[in-house]
Amino acid sequence: MIAESDAYMQALYPSESNHLVDVDALATSDTVFLVARRNGELLGSVAFRVITPGHAEMKRMFVRAEARGSGLGRRLLEALEDAARQRNVDRISLETGIKQPEAIGLYRASGYQDCPPFGTYTPDPLSLFMTKRLQP
Repeated sequence: MIAESDAYMQALYPSESNHLVDVDALATSDTVFLVARRNGELLGSVAFRVITPGHAEMKRMFVRAEARGSGLGRRLLEALEDAARQRNVDRISLETGIKQPEAIGLYRASGYQDCPPFGTYTPDPLSLFMTKRLQP
């Protein structure tokens, strides 16, 4: 799934605009990685990693082509926010590419608002930065 996600992103954006984290980064203690399966088949994933106390960055939201449009992305996002709340995270930020209107629409419909680059990010014309305060 990670390789499939990487290939999808590399087809859309040049390497300097891809901010992908590798499997090793997803295996750290400050990262939560969730997956969605149907009948054992892996269909989607999303992760977050704590970047400062109470603030996490969403990473690796990906839904396989055959599951897109089914509401799986929304369910993954809701599960991610629930997991973040359980770990005392009250804000989630993300970076996404401007060539992903479905993802941007999902984030905006879920309450994420545009924000300046955060953490170690710098402005990128192909990136959109968003954040959301989680309600308890």
